Amino acid sequence: MDLKQKYYALYGDNERTDLRWTQLEALIEKAKKERPKALKKQDEGGNGWYLSEKMAGMMLYVDRFSKDLYGFEDKMDYLSELGITYVHFMPLLKAREGNSDGGYAVSDYLEVDKKFGTMRQLEKVVGLLKKKGIRTCIDFVLNHTAKEHSWAKECCKGNPEYQDMYHMFEDASLPSQYEQTMTEIFPEVAPKNFTYYPELGKYVMTRFYEFQWDLNYSNPQVFNKIVEVLLTLANKGIDIFRLDAIPYMWKELGSSCMNHPKVHELLRMMYQILQEVCPSVIFLGEAIVEPHEIVKYFGSKQEKECNVMYNASLMVLLWNSLATRDVRLMERSMAKDYGVPADGVWINYARCHDDIGWGFETGILKDLGLDPQLHKQFMIQFMLGRYPGSFSVGELYEFNPVTLDARNSGTMASMCGLEQALKEKHQYKIDLAIKRILLLNSIIISYTGIPLFYSGDEIGQLNDWTYKEDKEICGDSRWLHRGKMNWQDAEKRNDRGSVQGRIFSGIKEMLDCRKSCEYFSSSIKSIPVDLGNQAVFGYHKENKMMFLANFSETEQWVEASYFDWFGLPGEMHDMLTGRPIRSYNNRILLGPYEYIWLI
Repeated sequence: MDLKQKYYALYGDNERTDLRWTQLEALIEKAKKERPKALKKQDEGGNGWYLSEKMAGMMLYVDRFSKDLYGFEDKMDYLSELGITYVHFMPLLKAREGNSDGGYAVSDYLEVDKKFGTMRQLEKVVGLLKKKGIRTCIDFVLNHTAKEHSWAKECCKGNPEYQDMYHMFEDASLPSQYEQTMTEIFPEVAPKNFTYYPELGKYVMTRFYEFQWDLNYSNPQVFNKIVEVLLTLANKGIDIFRLDAIPYMWKELGSSCMNHPKVHELLRMMYQILQEVCPSVIFLGEAIVEPHEIVKYFGSKQEKECNVMYNASLMVLLWNSLATRDVRLMERSMAKDYGVPADGVWINYARCHDDIGWGFETGILKDLGLDPQLHKQFMIQFMLGRYPGSFSVGELYEFNPVTLDARNSGTMASMCGLEQALKEKHQYKIDLAIKRILLLNSIIISYTGIPLFYSGDEIGQLNDWTYKEDKEICGDSRWLHRGKMNWQDAEKRNDRGSVQGRIFSGIKEMLDCRKSCEYFSSSIKSIPVDLGNQAVFGYHKENKMMFLANFSETEQWVEASYFDWFGLPGEMHDMLTGRPIRSYNNRILLGPYEYIWLI
């Protein structure tokens, strides 16, 4: 089905659709003509670059990493030194004043927030990054705008062009009907899905926060305007668009207004337009939903939607394995085939800017003899640092005192035990914490997909408790792990005797190995192997390499017979260290938190 057929199938065959289709055609042609020559040259190579073993990303807040985009110019070599090939700038488009949900309440899609610099400076930075072989990713908020956005302002003035761009209602009858089937995203801090504005005399759908108005995609005007913004930003050199909150884009009475089939129709059309105008650009989808729903956002080989998606399940399973010293949940969950298309790629990460919610496959938990609710409480308390023997230091997010439900906040290093160990000046615990940090990184770097690091994790940055002193963010514990980059500590990255040097060099060496071997391409799948040892996670790369990772602080033996069936050479060695791996009576010894890449 061509684009026009899809458009009319979604919006109906009528005069309004005729008008909007003509407008869409015009803006697509305009974007094609205005695409710079250098980017057209880049487009000739297509967008298969994201499958490469050389891919490695870092996400960061510009103001916390380098103050602004001008200061960022001086930090590019740091990214190159580590081996980063794409940088994800957290929200930097103009946001509303005051609370902006971390920048996700956009008031102008085509203007950079003044605290970061200007659009011209962003274009300059994007160009300089390209020269260093680093691609650029930005957040593109699709579901809503700030109530201060010009579209919302025009809507409030009664402008007929904008009147139906948001979900607005004269009385509470329809909102009440919607509420019967809609879920709440932030039930504690932003309950309900509608806000009444006396000055308007209307109810407005505000799915996330009161100041974020949900766009109405049943109006083709909304689709056209979003596509226009998308293509304008693509023509400024952006390579990756992180599509924010995509499951919520389409609202329909009587549904949960989440994962609606028409969301996929919208994404398929957007991707088709992308391929026509700027075919080297890709979509990264943000959909923190059940695994069987996430995979749908990849689309299919015939009808692509997103090229890359976040592997939130792996993040949760990694922390679970550390806390329990038991990898069986991860092994069984990762072995499930959810039907990811051959060119669909996961972003693998252990931490991001957000909190951690403990969503597990309940069926697998029960098969392991675990009560899903009790296990969730165990993880919440362990990562908070209140469970006996826990090494983690963190905070709760969205705690419900009635149900005791919560999510967890904290930096990677602090939750791996480094903060506790340094406070106690306990060298053995410091060593164990560093081993845990490198262990988690070894999985996200070697497992099929693209490794993504959160800025500061590469030098073991600890929780930033000073966030409690800032009245604008003190109520949001996620700022605990969004501290400013400590450049003084980063200077120690080449001192292998320092904590920072041990972590930075360990990650860099793994990335160098990854980039030197085609087996790490995202076109080659990782397949978990049951090793008969619940503390050791094992997986192979389609019979080409074998990976072993000990998730406990005690020595573990692995029977080589569990994986020798695919014919590894008799003389195996660890790709990372080059040392031969000796088999003692067909058994391999792994030290505390040791990981080896067998080839």
